[in-house]
Amino acid sequence: MATETSFDLVVVGGGPGGYVAAIRASQLKMKVALVEREHLGGICLNWGCIPTKALLRAAELRHSIDEMQEFGITVSGEVSIDLPAVVRRSRKVAGRLSAGVQHLLKKNKVTVFDDLATLGARRGDLREVRLAGGATLTAKHVILATGARARSLPGIEPDGKTILTYREAMVPETMPKSLVIIGSGAIGAEFASFYLDMGVEVTLIEAMDRILPVEDAEISDFVQKAFVKRGMKVVTGARLASLKPSASGVTASFEGGIQPVIAERAIMAVGITGNSESLGLEGTKVKIDRGHIVTDGYGATGEPGVYAIGDVTGPPWLAHKASHEGIICVEKIAGEAGVHTIADGSVPGCTYCRPQVASVGMTEAAAIEAGHKVRVGRFPMLANGKAIALGDDQGLIKTVFDAATGELLGAHMVGPEVTELIQGYAIARTLEATEAELIQTIFPHPTLSEAMHESVLDAYGRAIHF
Repeated sequence: MATETSFDLVVVGGGPGGYVAAIRASQLKMKVALVEREHLGGICLNWGCIPTKALLRAAELRHSIDEMQEFGITVSGEVSIDLPAVVRRSRKVAGRLSAGVQHLLKKNKVTVFDDLATLGARRGDLREVRLAGGATLTAKHVILATGARARSLPGIEPDGKTILTYREAMVPETMPKSLVIIGSGAIGAEFASFYLDMGVEVTLIEAMDRILPVEDAEISDFVQKAFVKRGMKVVTGARLASLKPSASGVTASFEGGIQPVIAERAIMAVGITGNSESLGLEGTKVKIDRGHIVTDGYGATGEPGVYAIGDVTGPPWLAHKASHEGIICVEKIAGEAGVHTIADGSVPGCTYCRPQVASVGMTEAAAIEAGHKVRVGRFPMLANGKAIALGDDQGLIKTVFDAATGELLGAHMVGPEVTELIQGYAIARTLEATEAELIQTIFPHPTLSEAMHESVLDAYGRAIHF
């Protein structure tokens, strides 16, 4: 346990928002403490973004084996899955990166407390931060970066055995024969894809009229058709009435006469809620809205000297958004020039199911609703040479432009490695590029990125290869 108790800044929470904020503050010559109650790197690194990608990679390789004959490669013998080894690798990846965060904090002279923190009294310009272990820290500024946790539905409590949250779903001891997943956002879609590729009979349930409901409707429809083609059962417009353990596993019942679904296990993936409780916010001017801390565009709350960033402040619940908010918050505190809030529609979203999904900015429907007259470009991956060579030519790149100004309003992608491609459109939006700059940009050949160029060209009637 560190002995220093007086700091310029105390960050509560060591996830991708908190640890990045702490490092940036140290770079700006602040004396910084970070308090983390569980694992450095937070949920994303330890139980979310990173370990799930390790699991999905295993599923991808399993799928690739089935496709090898098309490439003239024969795999003889039975293909088996060593599930404990799959899970061990996932945990090892998370552990390696958590250790890396610890090293970065030490390198940047951030004092780390392994403890539980609550806000204490304000004394002049200083704020007390009380640790469960007995120490009291003081600082002029406190950033709350406490993250979020899985949300439950009323009357349905995960038991960790038949009704699982993402934590239990990530470390299965055995593979179920059948699985029902409640919720088809990024978390639900990724788990559905992983378990399906590992040989599990999957039923994906969504209360809205389509899966991945925050994505553009065409992209959602594309993914749903791809899932169904692979053998997944997808039920939309289904509001859950109950989820009960049964003799055969678990039974999901729905409103409106939809047939119940019986499966060996269930995963709840119905969203998350902020960790805003037990922080000592009572008696402060910090406002809570539906479990999330209310802030301005720079992380400031209603309480002087108290800030909040990341998942605890609400959607989009994304690690890269939390990190960026942390940097904005710290630079504003430090009085740096040119600090900007996160512009609307500038945070890209990625879903690592198969096929991958990525997007930034407005959907076509949202752009029209906002009053834009739009030009829309589309380019299918089946016309992209690199995708065909990879044997993965199922996908679509869709771009939405303002018809009057040429502003790129949004980009929506589904297909191979689109989570690596979306940053191109994100940069274009940051630079306020129009269709003119995108059309004039030379995209290398043969690459998947050429489909991005062709989608822009298509919006203006100039597509070459389709």
